[in-house]
Formats: sequence, structure tokens, C-alpha cells
Amino acid sequence: MSRFDLLIRGGLVFDGTGRPGREADVAADGGRLTILPPGAAADAAEVIDARGRAVAPGFIDVHTHSDGVALLRQDDRELVRAAVIQGVTTEISGNCGSGLFPALPERVDAMRADTRVTFGGDVGMYQDFTGFAEAHARVPRANHLASLVGHGTLRSGVLGPVDRPATPTELAAMCDLLDRALSQGAAGLSTGLIYTPGTYASTDEVVALAAVAARHGKPYVTHLRDEMSRVEEALEEAVEIARRSGAPLHVSHHKTAGRYAWGRTERTLPRIAELRAGGMDVTCDVYPYTAGSTALAAMLPPWANDGGLAALTRRLGSPEERDRMRRAIAEGVPGWENTVGNGGWDRISVACAPRNPQTEGRTVAELAAAAAADPLDVVAELLLSEGGEVTIISHSMIEDDVRRVLAAPYAMIGSDGVPKPGGRPHPRWAGTFPRVLGHYVRELGLLTLESAVHKMTGMAAARFGLAGRGVIRDGAHADLVVFDPDTVADGATFTDPLLPPSGVEAVVVGGSVVAREGVETGARPGTVLEL
Repeated sequence: MSRFDLLIRGGLVFDGTGRPGREADVAADGGRLTILPPGAAADAAEVIDARGRAVAPGFIDVHTHSDGVALLRQDDRELVRAAVIQGVTTEISGNCGSGLFPALPERVDAMRADTRVTFGGDVGMYQDFTGFAEAHARVPRANHLASLVGHGTLRSGVLGPVDRPATPTELAAMCDLLDRALSQGAAGLSTGLIYTPGTYASTDEVVALAAVAARHGKPYVTHLRDEMSRVEEALEEAVEIARRSGAPLHVSHHKTAGRYAWGRTERTLPRIAELRAGGMDVTCDVYPYTAGSTALAAMLPPWANDGGLAALTRRLGSPEERDRMRRAIAEGVPGWENTVGNGGWDRISVACAPRNPQTEGRTVAELAAAAAADPLDVVAELLLSEGGEVTIISHSMIEDDVRRVLAAPYAMIGSDGVPKPGGRPHPRWAGTFPRVLGHYVRELGLLTLESAVHKMTGMAAARFGLAGRGVIRDGAHADLVVFDPDTVADGATFTDPLLPPSGVEAVVVGGSVVAREGVETGARPGTVLEL
């Protein structure tokens, strides 16, 4: 009789390839899988009875902003474990052009304030991917972490947060930092072209950097320059960057947001399908909600953030500069995704403002009406009070567009979770994967179970080069999730955003059970993956 570390008996195995489930026993030993016939003669130090349950590869969250949450000085386990207990065994961070590495040595200290604003605490800044990985190794993880290299971080790490073109010498330095990080194991290049300082960059600058990713065989991952009224134009810029650089293209959290773009997935998705049919390697990800989340400062025109946080603070304190910001939002700025102009302050609610908790959960329009003040002035005072650290939720999409992207055969699942301590973060950080399985698979029938699992596992692993992950087969890494297809559902809400899901019964990382029935076991087998 064979003996293993872990044996999962009697489950219906969805192997991550998109094939229908099949009955099998799944064993783990030394962190690797062995697939056995149902009821095979085998034993293990730990046995899980999975009768009536689905057994899938561990979910891969392809889009997170969880770069530093485990590094925060306060041990906020409720926030850290939210991903783990919904079945996420690998998180991919460094998205939207923002991360915790790399930077020229002389710029590291200057960038710490920006990392605090972005990640909600003093999580440090690292010269390279190796330093980032070593920091996480000192804080044992329950699940795995991979990271892209953020273009905005590269730009800040070489030029600073300034609105000007990079010189040839500066661009070469950015390319060298990127090349080093990718050689050390970073997963690809990301951009956030609506965010400063990424928005200050030309297409040519991004092409030069994406060409470095292409030489490493790693993807160009982009938050498009506009996801609203100019979304089609922004998609074509991404296509141009991919074609000129030779890098595979991945479009982050694809959406058509704001009232002027609702319904345009009927044009963007056929365009992506056309590109794929023509041989282009292009994919996207999506989260299953009609609201997004980002920094409140991103609602201001790009020039307001020129020079970084200190410069923004000076402008917010000036009545004349506030008037300029008001006019920019009302009239628009060429090339700028004007979220408020495309939606309104009534669609922007405060998610996290630690010094002003009475604002959390309320829209800017409500706060302005209560204070008999102009919304821009309310925003300015809130940002000044919080040192720029304000997170918002933007109710900017419609359900039809979300469903169309979810159903696209090349779309995978990413939470876009922003796990900052305190406040009311977007529920997607705690609910994305059970929400897809419960609401969109079981309740709506938008996806088959095998298709949804594929989007969460095998498809994601293939896109980001996670060899031996995202599949259940002999020799694969022993990252697994056991769930009940009849009851799995998200619990997190906008009012109570960290409520755990139901129906996720066991989560396995590297052959160790890290969560049972929504409770962490204390096992910490997770690592930073070098790709």
C-alpha cells in the first residue's frame, strides 16, 4: 500500500484544463501530486473525505495589489488570510504599474512615502526583485506570491514622479532595472497608464520596456490608458506596444466603464477575438463586480500629481489650484481618463480614510451635500487630512459588460484586490473566486464549472509561466482547493467586505493544508515564486 503526506478521497476532480470533472483520488507527497483511481489502496498522514465535493487546482489570482500586505508591521491576519480562505494559492502582484521594486539605490528612500500611500503602510522599497523576495521570506506566507515589474515604479525609481519624457540615459536605466528584475524571476512588465507617473510616458517609452519583457518571453500586462470613453483607442495603443515590442499582451481587469462606454465590450471583445484569430497572443482578466477601487488622488487630473505627494499637497492647499482641478474635471484634459467626468461624484464612495472613518461608505456627493460644500473641496480636504492615503470605490460599470468579459474564452479571473488595513475595502479581495463559482456558474449558468476552474487555474498558469501549477496531474505542484459546488458562495459585501465565503472546505499549498472551513491552520508553506 502506498503512503503519502496527504490523500484527498472521493472527490470530483476538475484538473484545470477545462475538461469535465472525473472521479479520482488525489495524493500529495513532498509537495507534488499523484493521481490515483477512486478507492485505490493508499494511506496518508492526513486524509480528506471529498465525497460530493469538487477538487481543483489552487486558484491563481492574476491581478492583485497585495505586494506588501504581509509586510505591514501590524499583523492584520483577517486581511492577509482573505485570499487564502477563498482558495487562492498563488497571488500575482505588481499590477497596474505599481510595486515595491526596483529602484536606483539613491531613489529608494525617496519612494517610501509613495509606497505608504499605495499599500497602506510602511512596507519598504527594494532595489530589486531579490530584495523583495527576501523580505517576504522573513514573514512566512500561507500561499505563494509572484510579482510583475511596475512601469510606474521603474519611472519613479529613475526619474522621480515628474511629468516629462525620459532621456535616453534614463530609459536605458529603466530597461536595465527591468532586465535585472526579470532575470531574477519577476513575472513580466505591468503598466498603469491612467496613473501617475505612468500616464506621463509615451507609447515609445513603453515599447522599449516591453521589448525587454519580450526578450525574456514574459508578458506585457496593462491597465489601459483609458477604460472609459476612449477605451477602443487605448486598446489599440496596447496592441501597438505588443506588436512593436514582440511581447505577449495581457489586458488587466478589462472593462468599459463610465456612462459613455457602457456596452462597448460588444466592440472590444470581438476586436480581441479578431487579434487572436490573426495569431496575436492576447488575453485579459476580469473581476465579477460592477464597481472598481483605486486611490482618490487618481480622480484628479494628471498634472495635479506632477512632482509627487508633496507637490500634490501644495496644490490641494491652493484655492486657485483647486479651481483648476474643478475646471479640468468639468472640461476634461486631452489623453486623460476622467473618471468623475464620465460618471460623477455620486458614483465615488470612500473606502478607507483612517483619520476620517465617518466618511467611509459614503459617496463624495453625499459628503459634499452634508457639508454644503463643493465636492472638489471635500476631496481636497480629505486628502490633506489623510496625507494622500484615501482609497475609493467607483461604481462605474454595468452588469452586461461584466458578464460578456467573464464569458470570453480568453478571459481569466483576477480580484484586483487592494488589501489595505482598515476601512471598507472592496469585497472582491475576499469574495472574487467563490462569487464566480456560486453566482455566475451555479445561479446564472454563465459558465460551466470546468470552464470557470480553467479560467482560475490552468489558463492563468499558462499565461504567467507558472510551470507545474494550475493543473492536477502526476508531478504537478500540490496546490489544491476542495469546495462544494452546491453551496460555494461569496460572503463579502460592500458593507462588510471581509466576510468569509461559504463552501470552501480545504485549501492546500505545497501539500500542506493551510485552511479548513474558512479557518487558517497556521501552516506557512508559501514562497515568492521565481519565474
